[in-house]
Amino acid sequence: MRKPIMARIVMKFGGTSVGDVDRIRNVAAHVKREVDAGHQVAVVVSAMSGETNRLVGLARDVARLHDAREYDVVVSAGEQVSVGLLAMALQDIGVAARSWLGWQISVQTSDVHGAARIEAIEPEEMEAQFGEGRVAVIAGFQGVSSANRITTLGRGGSDTSAVAIAAALKADRCDIYTDVDGVYTTDPRMVPAAKKMDRVSYEEMLEMASLGAKVLQTRSVELAMAHNVRLQVRSSFDAPEASANGNDIVGTLICDEDEIMETEIVSGIAYARNEAKVTLREVADRPGIAASIFGPLADAAVNVDMIVQNMSADGKTTDVTFTVSQDELERTLGVLKSATTDLTFADLQAAPDMAKISIVGVGMRSHAGVAQKMFQVLAEKGINIHVISTSEIKVSVLIDVDYVELAVRALHAAYGLDDDLAG
Repeated sequence: MRKPIMARIVMKFGGTSVGDVDRIRNVAAHVKREVDAGHQVAVVVSAMSGETNRLVGLARDVARLHDAREYDVVVSAGEQVSVGLLAMALQDIGVAARSWLGWQISVQTSDVHGAARIEAIEPEEMEAQFGEGRVAVIAGFQGVSSANRITTLGRGGSDTSAVAIAAALKADRCDIYTDVDGVYTTDPRMVPAAKKMDRVSYEEMLEMASLGAKVLQTRSVELAMAHNVRLQVRSSFDAPEASANGNDIVGTLICDEDEIMETEIVSGIAYARNEAKVTLREVADRPGIAASIFGPLADAAVNVDMIVQNMSADGKTTDVTFTVSQDELERTLGVLKSATTDLTFADLQAAPDMAKISIVGVGMRSHAGVAQKMFQVLAEKGINIHVISTSEIKVSVLIDVDYVELAVRALHAAYGLDDDLAG
């Protein structure tokens, strides 16, 4: 007799988790534990680690200026291998499973090859697999366009695939298996006293992902928040027991703020090293000047982050400072120097080797003095702040990259985030 259905779970495994045959067998064991517990399970997998890079290299070696539609055909092949191998591994240990590619499900996307966005997912085929007691093993990162061509979602797209499939299936939870066992208050490699968080709100996770935390892709968190898909980050390299129901927390649960009984004022510290500061001195203060600066940068696909504008004493000119990725600095300067028709300035200054440090927490909404404490801690450590940016649940500062570790450790301790049990 078939066990009663306990919950419906989508499990996603990245490239490292399916990096070789032994790891694929380990993934199969994780899936079997959930199936044996009575859950309905869909699995989303990435290509084996390094495989997508290899396929991208092949495409570029053949034709540097290649057809984007054919590029997607090539780079999506890695996931086809992964789903087939995992389905075979599951069958080998007695779990009924069938592999499915994006176009078979079908995951309907926009026509933007290489960076498509999911528009709709038809769950009927997956529902049919559940009805027959099978695990649906689904290729992440890919879909099909309105022109019936294979598309890919861009790097990290398998997380987005998993969340979208969980939303379409109305799953109880979407488990994202990685090489870490959850979301930490900051990078534990930098701060050994960092703590694993049991629950994080969507908003906090979205801020941390956009600020440099690499655990989850930003698009996947946005999608989860929009469709209220509960995400759980957990490790594929441990051997936890299967969850008894859809509400168990093993790693870190990313959920609605209402599910969190008591929130910390500051939940975590994020950082990004690869930052550069650009300053335009004595820019004419007139309507449209911001558009004349940032319009050409947008046209050149330069992503601008922190922006500060300071008015001069005479009220006729202004200084504009903003940050970009250090990798984009040279191109940014080139764009600004060539935008002379609508843009005049006395001087253009660039400062590489910057880092952005951010404190994040939904509790900041209802507590005063959080930013002031950050500034005081950094001042006590002799760390100069170049730029400040804030939102309702975040404060970010730009500092010299040499002070990243000192700043993160000091702030982590100052906001009471250190694990008291850490060595």
